[in-house]
Amino acid sequence: MRVALTIAGSDSGGGAGIQADLKTFHQFGVFGTTVVCAVTAQNTLGVTAWEALPASLVAAQIASVAGDLPPAAVKTGMLGSAELVATVADGIAAYQLPNYVLDPVMVSTTGDRLLDFDAVKTIVQRLMPLATLVTPNLDEARILLEDDVTTPDEMEAAGRALVKSGAQAALVKGGHLPGPVVIDVFVTRSGARRFSHPRIDTTSSHGTGCTLSSAITAGLALGRPLEQAVIDGLDFVHRAIAAAPGLGSERGHGPLNHFVPAPRRPPADGL
Repeated sequence: MRVALTIAGSDSGGGAGIQADLKTFHQFGVFGTTVVCAVTAQNTLGVTAWEALPASLVAAQIASVAGDLPPAAVKTGMLGSAELVATVADGIAAYQLPNYVLDPVMVSTTGDRLLDFDAVKTIVQRLMPLATLVTPNLDEARILLEDDVTTPDEMEAAGRALVKSGAQAALVKGGHLPGPVVIDVFVTRSGARRFSHPRIDTTSSHGTGCTLSSAITAGLALGRPLEQAVIDGLDFVHRAIAAAPGLGSERGHGPLNHFVPAPRRPPADGL
């Protein structure tokens, strides 16, 4: 069985963060391990409190997992501070953790800020060059690039800029754009591809980004090519939104349905 690692924050509501990542890993048939960087108090209505863990404890978690359960792929989500971003970058580089998916979590679905402003520059300088894929939404792309991203063409340009910053590839997510179709733009050094799905009229969107990045990470852990892992991840999230259980307050953003089956592919490397 392949191992995948998530380095992120804990969501007490269970719909995003470490909890969503582990549920997604399970559906894809990979063994999930964790490095907890922050603990949040949140539900479908929003984040009421959060606190980052000490950098020394985060570093110790990375060392513990890497030394005994080396992952075939790794993702990062909520990191919380520049110090933790640097700590995680040190760990990924020191242990040469492969197939790294950078989900630059900065703002929650409900609009709560989850990353210090000082940490953004550290993400660009330290984590971006290590990333196999970076997966920003429009708000995150705007913060990373300090420029508006409001159309599919601007999304493609943003993806190219992120690749120029050091990432091997970028998936700029267009869920915040208006219209009946959701367009996501995948950019590599060799070109770009746009994916489209019909927009689902729902408020159950909590954890969408976490689930997508962990689904892609699971696909990479299984040995799938990056573009195929992206396709499978987008498909999984679309179906998880469509089958959302409607949990939580009517005024909130409910979780996805992580029990939908993951796309199945022929096993890689005899798995």
